[in-house]
Amino acid sequence: MSGTWKLTAFADKPSIQAALVAQEDAADWDPEVVLTGFELADDRPDEWRLDAYFPREPNSADRAMVTALFAGVPPDLHAERLPDTDWVTESQQDLEPIRAGRFHVHTPDHPPSAASGLINLAIPASQAFGTGQHATTAGCLAMLDAMKRSGAIIRNLADVGTGTGLLAFAALALWPRALATASDIDPACAGVVEGNAAANGFALGGRAGELAMVVAGGMNHPLLQARAPYDLLIANILAGPLVELAPDFARAVAPGGHLLLAGLLERQEPRVRSVYSRSGFRLASRLVNGDWSILWLRRRKRR
Repeated sequence: MSGTWKLTAFADKPSIQAALVAQEDAADWDPEVVLTGFELADDRPDEWRLDAYFPREPNSADRAMVTALFAGVPPDLHAERLPDTDWVTESQQDLEPIRAGRFHVHTPDHPPSAASGLINLAIPASQAFGTGQHATTAGCLAMLDAMKRSGAIIRNLADVGTGTGLLAFAALALWPRALATASDIDPACAGVVEGNAAANGFALGGRAGELAMVVAGGMNHPLLQARAPYDLLIANILAGPLVELAPDFARAVAPGGHLLLAGLLERQEPRVRSVYSRSGFRLASRLVNGDWSILWLRRRKRR
């Protein structure tokens, strides 16, 4: 029986977080299997749930792949066949607006804020990551606002792993004359970014003040490479890819330039910071939002 299936496990917070980290490091992980972990309720912060989504009915090998993520005795796995639904979009319906720094992010179901000084961004629920609801995205918005308030001058920026384009739009709203590039490894994001750009009044193109969108993994695209070095590079992805991309980002960020990293759990921060310190970056600021760390790094200037 085909269709979308889900394996669910219940465990304490450290066990689920350790499983998420183990999945990042698993070289043989099936890329078609999507893993998520979250707390069950605000009043039970140590009780967590892990869901593994499969495009097929999980077999014994699939179950073994998930249980191998847990140290010691693994929790029981419960299998469930899901209706044919776009679960990403479905889970994001009726999202409440969020406020992060000077940004007010809302879905089209909610009106923009009329408050003075706020930047409204309308991002619909879609198949791409980045509606502002996740702690890492909201943290990046707040950190971008902090950069602007500190006097950062950005003339050339890139958003690697852009998803909906939200962070690229936010950066362009703060530095409207910048040359801007966004990329994502998922081809579906190109259409999503195009639609969101039109809805929010951002022009797509290759000139200053416009956003150029490319499909690529990491920095592996001629345009991304040709436009370097960047005054600001944003990467809200995962800790594993962030570590792997450190040498590429070091080459892509200008001396004295800014690097905004997110998608890493607080427990993964020491490893990420160590790698980037060896790659020539220093910490300018950090923000912890829930269990997630958001890092603002500066590339050291050459002597």
